[in-house]
Amino acid sequence: MTMQLNTITPHTQGKGRSRLCMLFTALLAFTPLAHAFDLQQLSEQLARPHVIHGDFIQEKHLRALPKPLTSTGTFVLAKDHGLLWQLKSPLQQDYRITALGIARREGTQWQMLPGKSAGAEQNRLFLAVLQGDSSGLQRDFDLQLHGQADHWSLTLTPRSLLLKQVFNHIDIQGGKLVQRIELHETQGDSTLLKMLNSVSDQPLSEAEQHDFAQ
Repeated sequence: MTMQLNTITPHTQGKGRSRLCMLFTALLAFTPLAHAFDLQQLSEQLARPHVIHGDFIQEKHLRALPKPLTSTGTFVLAKDHGLLWQLKSPLQQDYRITALGIARREGTQWQMLPGKSAGAEQNRLFLAVLQGDSSGLQRDFDLQLHGQADHWSLTLTPRSLLLKQVFNHIDIQGGKLVQRIELHETQGDSTLLKMLNSVSDQPLSEAEQHDFAQ
């Protein structure tokens, strides 16, 4: 029997080292550590636009109902002011969410609402998420981020006692802007919020400036 041996020469050694270097470089290029997308980068990305206009569809999934309760409307997020949340159907109602609290439009005036309800906490959460306020979210949630700048997902697990009584966890997805928020409640209900047609190249109108100023 004749045994054939692979002879290693300096030339083949050099080629082997070259291949190993190329393989190592390729692995580095695709390792998550080389292109990590972290919470700080996400916060900066979401906080970059000064004004965002868009539409929303909100689906409230209740265990007792076979179909979700669906509402639609528009929103305006202004970096230096807050959030205008304008329900169009099944009823018309406008809300304004700012650092001072939550107000509801009553005729031509805005009426401040109680600030300690679960609904108020949920609206403040929306504002923090849309503005990319990760430091604010981290006070009340453990955050787990996956993905890259153009396609990411963020899971929020509540820390505070009040939020633990309301939510199991919250899932957020997006790209340049937030596209989807899903709230999973402790009692088995859930809310899905889809942000559609979002644009960040339109300034506030005079009417929107007036609403924020009141």
